[in-house]
Amino acid sequence: MKDQLNSDPTTDMGSRFRHGASISGSDGDFGFAFNDSNFSDRLLRIEIMGVPSECHPDGEDCTGISDWHHHRKRRREDIKKEIVLDLSLCPEEHILNDSQPDMDDGAGCENQDAEAEAVAMAEEIHSGDEDENSNESSWSMDCSTVLRVKTLHISSPILAAKSPFFYKLFSNGMRESEQRHVTLRINASEEDALLELLNFMYSNTLSVTTVPALLDVLMAADKFEVASCMRYCSWLLHNLPMTPESALLYLDLPSSVLMGEAVQPLTDAAKQYLAARYKDVTKFQEEVMALPLAGIQAILASDDLQIASEDAVYDFVLKWARAQYPKLEDRREVLGSHLAQYIRFPYMTCRKLKKVLTCNDFDQDVASKLVLEALFYKADAPYRQRSLAAEESATSNRRFVERAYKYRPVKVVEFELPRQQCVVYLDLKREECVNLFPSGRVYSQAFHLGGQGFFLSAHCNMDQQSSFHCLGLFLGMQEKGSTSFTVDYEFAARLKPTEEFVCKYKGNYTFTGGKAVGYRNLFAVPWTSFVAEDSIYFINGTLHLRAELTIRLCS
Repeated sequence: MKDQLNSDPTTDMGSRFRHGASISGSDGDFGFAFNDSNFSDRLLRIEIMGVPSECHPDGEDCTGISDWHHHRKRRREDIKKEIVLDLSLCPEEHILNDSQPDMDDGAGCENQDAEAEAVAMAEEIHSGDEDENSNESSWSMDCSTVLRVKTLHISSPILAAKSPFFYKLFSNGMRESEQRHVTLRINASEEDALLELLNFMYSNTLSVTTVPALLDVLMAADKFEVASCMRYCSWLLHNLPMTPESALLYLDLPSSVLMGEAVQPLTDAAKQYLAARYKDVTKFQEEVMALPLAGIQAILASDDLQIASEDAVYDFVLKWARAQYPKLEDRREVLGSHLAQYIRFPYMTCRKLKKVLTCNDFDQDVASKLVLEALFYKADAPYRQRSLAAEESATSNRRFVERAYKYRPVKVVEFELPRQQCVVYLDLKREECVNLFPSGRVYSQAFHLGGQGFFLSAHCNMDQQSSFHCLGLFLGMQEKGSTSFTVDYEFAARLKPTEEFVCKYKGNYTFTGGKAVGYRNLFAVPWTSFVAEDSIYFINGTLHLRAELTIRLCS
């Protein structure tokens, strides 16, 4: 039966692997039979191939995570991963690749199907005496030599039960009474990992505990399709202390159907670690700017990113892309295909969306599509917006889900005639308001009118006359300068039971920049009454505020 993965690796994987327990209740411990001729029916011959120093002068030893990453990256780029199998009683070698589909541990399949797939796996046939310098070697081993040979006694039922690879191998037309020898040709750097893997297939345990060694076993398990060992390695790695270096390494593991399923809990944990560590990107600017694409994607996917606004997210992504991809063509490809989906354009200001349309870093068609989608969302009715956000909350694409911005998003309606005027809508959740006690403040994102930037801020402060805490609402102007504006403003809120906006305060003020004006006790009630469960100010858990501004240029 197929082992099902759970999204929480600490519960699902821990229940099966705790204290070195077997992979599932039905798996037995056959460690006593490993390399024992009394319990074996075949002989496995492992040819360890060496690569002369002139081919790879940097050596093979991996003492740390960075060494492992460098070594694996080089091997992925320089070596075509294939597996050479030799049925020693046959005059031929069957060259097999490792890109076969997943198969459940211990799952049976029809013998004829297995034989057909195994035959289909054979891509090349060479004589058993092929020259070491042949250019047709599957390992690109024109500069490789056999360093040594190891021989192990193996049990084909045990290996076949754990690995579709070995199942196909042993069922590929072999005659029980004759062909007992199987040869695997591996790179020298894989020797320890393969021996650990074979031992695991018998005992369900590993002796290695370091990140590089476990990653080597994980890669070997992926090659030989031992899904249970991959899950076990993933669980062990997940329980080791996570670092930015190891998290990025887990996200950079080669992808395959089998690999993706087996290590999903580990990659999820790596993404969560990076998102939590760098949730305030302003504190780690240099470190974040040096992260690779996978790390940036993990951070941008988080709802808890502590950033001023989605405008700031957009600016950060552009800055990173320009630093990492100097060529415009490469930058457009990365932004359009890999990063745009993580920018929540519907929560950007219209002012910034206009700049997206003229940004040369984005393909024009891509930019137009993103901006139109954002504008349509902004124009949607609130219930429709909530529906879109709910639909995407359970998916990886969360462009309609609002982040926990430092500055709260606002909706703005602007009028040019008969006077320059705007209507600003600010929504605050009950939890946000409760968290303001006893002296907190929450600011809105900036909005512009008459070429000047303004913002709203809600405060929990003391009523100066009655000496109790209450909610205050203020209007501020960002820019400091010599130009002054006289602003007529009106604050309103939706109230139960009518749920219509009711004016709570009117006033006017002449701004010269960097100033704020408002009312310390907007609702003229104590804080406890404002946040009470039966409060008339929260509708479905949300406080709806509105500010109307009209400005006149002073002479």
